[in-house]
Amino acid sequence: MWSVSMRLKHIALALLVATALTGCNDTLDTATIDLKTVKNKVEQPLPAKILADMQAKNMPRNSPIMIRILKEEGKLEVWKARADNRFEVIKSYDICAWSGKLGPKVKEGDRQAPEGFYTLTPAHLNPNSKYYLAINTGFPNRYDAANGRSGSNLMIHGACSSSGCYSMTDEQVLEIYAFARDAFRGGQTAVQLQAFPFRMTAENMARHRDNQNFDFWKMIKIGYDNFEVTKRPPEVNVCEKKYVFNQQLTGNGTFAPASACPPMSTPPALVSALTSYEKTYDIAYEKALDKYDGKVWYEPSEAERKAVVADKRKGRELAYAPTGTSLEAGKLMSESEFKELMEKRMAAAHAKSAPANSVLLASAGPTSRSSSAAERMKQDRLPTATTPSTAPAIMSAQGKPAAVPVPAQNPLAYAAAPPVEEAKKPFWKFW
Repeated sequence: MWSVSMRLKHIALALLVATALTGCNDTLDTATIDLKTVKNKVEQPLPAKILADMQAKNMPRNSPIMIRILKEEGKLEVWKARADNRFEVIKSYDICAWSGKLGPKVKEGDRQAPEGFYTLTPAHLNPNSKYYLAINTGFPNRYDAANGRSGSNLMIHGACSSSGCYSMTDEQVLEIYAFARDAFRGGQTAVQLQAFPFRMTAENMARHRDNQNFDFWKMIKIGYDNFEVTKRPPEVNVCEKKYVFNQQLTGNGTFAPASACPPMSTPPALVSALTSYEKTYDIAYEKALDKYDGKVWYEPSEAERKAVVADKRKGRELAYAPTGTSLEAGKLMSESEFKELMEKRMAAAHAKSAPANSVLLASAGPTSRSSSAAERMKQDRLPTATTPSTAPAIMSAQGKPAAVPVPAQNPLAYAAAPPVEEAKKPFWKFW
């Protein structure tokens, strides 16, 4: 009788533990809210799990946010300011669908999702979107306009269907919208959106060194590096049709997208921090060039990315069109394999159109590179603009390197964005 009673107690205890564990699993990031229970999607609060994480990270509920997109991985990250004004990731989402390939949007209809630095204001929030909820990316920005790039209504929205947008699930965009709403209510006037092709590490830059967009990527990498060093959204301006980051005016003049850059300089503390960061990057980039010597990264098409996640569409409505990541569908090939693949495609294209064949010939193979990794690194090295490469490192009184300096408070994250020609109405009112 005693043994039976003890066994019953053990069973009851096991059931109690299992129930407790089930409750814990309900709070994991993989859990999604039942949209049928949402009465007001515009005012839907963030989940309790996210609020608890914010408290643990010392992030005020209404502190500023920043959004960072990494196309190749298919990730959208929400970064939020801690009480010390440094930003940290609070939530990372898998992008359900993005169209086109790696590279910036150039013209209307090219199906490309934007890359670069964009400013989001409360007017960019669309509570009445037919894609559940939406946030306009602000494309084209000052850089895009100065370079003749065209397109409109490029969004972060729900519904998992994209023609140039970054499309999330409805559950995901419900949270992203709430992050932005709370930050604006806390006093943030402009949220920075950083859209990159990939994490701009030395290895990824070396792997994509043959891409036709490499020069553009080197330019926006300067902004990426500024953020990595300071963990604060960089102040972004445009002059001479290029991005410049965290630059202080040293004389008369203003930043004008299509005009010559005014006299400007990088804050000394930031120069020192970036110099140290770049030295580490250069070493890693040289090693990566050797690793990928004779190798070519095959960038998949949108159709190839859709093929790797075809199973996700089963049983769903036709409008639901997820895309896999470039990392899933792409692959690293030898130069001979890549050449063979391109020759087969050129032959197939020639059978349909001779002009199309000549276009493919011009872009089929990888660009030529110097014989040594050191020479290639020198050729591909990031432009430093006005940042001196010989700036001394900041040292402590004991002769040891001091902590990475942080520049003065960034007005882009905490104050109004630079004035535009005229105040614009919320974009959805024009629909």
